Amino acid sequence: MIDPHLAFSLGNMIAMLGWLGLLLSLFVVQTRIVAWTFAAIAFPLLAGLAYALLFGQAMAAGGGGGFGSIEQVRTLFANNAALTAGWLHYLAFDLFVGCWIVREGLDAGVPRLLIIPCLILTFMVGPVGLLLFLVLRFAAARRVGLVQ
Repeated sequence: MIDPHLAFSLGNMIAMLGWLGLLLSLFVVQTRIVAWTFAAIAFPLLAGLAYALLFGQAMAAGGGGGFGSIEQVRTLFANNAALTAGWLHYLAFDLFVGCWIVREGLDAGVPRLLIIPCLILTFMVGPVGLLLFLVLRFAAARRVGLVQ
């Protein structure tokens, strides 16, 4: 049995290290493999395992809920294990997207200083950071003539 409060705290701390690693990887080439492997593979795997265990724990507790309506989702997330599983879902996917943004941005020639706000927004409000990055990525592609 996993303590949801402990999983929440550990997930936050470990994810924060991943985000710091991604920021560092923009400027220190030697950190890229470690940061990218952590952000794109290690943390999502760890979070996925914790997610599966916590979600199973929530289902075994039987508080009801589901994904068919907002009311069912609200009922489901009234359980701390399910809520923590959902939070780990956000942490893992946002960090994975952050890693993709760094890799794709560097490959596409997006200036490093413009990637930073994309990462910050992805960390805080995931889809908004991704949207900003896609706009910048498109602009970078136009600049080098890949898109008309």
